[in-house]
Amino acid sequence: MKNGWTNFVIGTVRIRIVGKGIERFLNNCVRQQIMISNVHKVDGQLATATILLKDVKKIRILIRNADCKIYFIRGRGFPFLTKRVIKNSGFALGFLSFFIILGLLSNMVWKVEISGAEPQTEHQMTKQLAKIGVKRGEFQFLLESPEKIQRYLTDNMNNITWVGVEVRGTSYHFQVVEKNEPKPQQKTPYQHLIAKKKAIITNLFVEKGQPLVKVNDFVNEGEVLVSGIIGNEKNKKVVAAKGKVYGETWYKSEVEVPLKTDFQVLTGNGYTKHYLDFQAFKMPLWAFNKEKYTSKVTEKVEHPLYFFKWKLPLSYEKVAVREEQNSQRVYSKQEAVEKALEIGRKKLLSTLGEDAKIKGEKVLHQEQDNGKVRLSIHYQVIENIANTQPIIQGD
Repeated sequence: MKNGWTNFVIGTVRIRIVGKGIERFLNNCVRQQIMISNVHKVDGQLATATILLKDVKKIRILIRNADCKIYFIRGRGFPFLTKRVIKNSGFALGFLSFFIILGLLSNMVWKVEISGAEPQTEHQMTKQLAKIGVKRGEFQFLLESPEKIQRYLTDNMNNITWVGVEVRGTSYHFQVVEKNEPKPQQKTPYQHLIAKKKAIITNLFVEKGQPLVKVNDFVNEGEVLVSGIIGNEKNKKVVAAKGKVYGETWYKSEVEVPLKTDFQVLTGNGYTKHYLDFQAFKMPLWAFNKEKYTSKVTEKVEHPLYFFKWKLPLSYEKVAVREEQNSQRVYSKQEAVEKALEIGRKKLLSTLGEDAKIKGEKVLHQEQDNGKVRLSIHYQVIENIANTQPIIQGD
């Protein structure tokens, strides 16, 4: 029995042999190719030896024809170890379950603390956090990283300037910096309406004040459109001019569109892997997908694991793998021109007021160079050109 590892797996039994026929019994074992070792003869009628567990049945047959008896002292090896574990499984499972439950409880969110925010903002943030699972009773390793939580809050709350996210054991702490909305300046009760840019007047809607211009008049920037001083010299009255004055204004834009564009798109195929990271190696938990993609995007989210407040030397890692492929968009020259006009319109309208509209557009210059179409575009826009100007005492 030189192979100790094999013997451990099979199992060995230490036996005591008592009687006059010890020699005959041992010789019969050799003839039957029963492996026997560690034979220790105490006296002429007592000896001990070790046999394999699988040979116990053969020994019982041989002992019937021998002038001796055998007694089983003890068993060693994997079969006996398994039997003892099963026998004590209740205690072992209870002990293991205790530590598993403690480990899970140590990796749950037990407190969400928000500081630096007004009650209304705090309530709003609590609701936003609940949408992404950041609430009491959730497992930390199933939540997004602090960076993604921070980005989500700043994108979805327009009343905060910045938010810091810190994980301390089982608690999430949020430090909020709210936007300081400027207090509305007290406006003078008296004002003119003046032109904020050069334009040709197209329409007027005056609620208060004395119009000084009419349709088709050309006005310069800063020119008074509606006066806050009404009446004649004998009966003069100062009011806050109010209304809208629409005029035709002009803009110029340069737009270029490539005829060919290469970019990466996701195919919709992918899988997610989960690991326990022991620093020295990673143990996969599930999703043993070995599919290989020619081009892929990999996103990793790692969550450290805790036991009470102590950080363990292992972490839970979630790896999302998404397949991507190369794609090419090709425009004809006419399609590129149409796309450039569309981009130009959207870009211009994004800088204008809500009620502004493009009256007309004209391509001043068009060229194709280095795989790109470039346009120089002139726009005619109808927009409200009225701006307020306080009436200073003495005007």
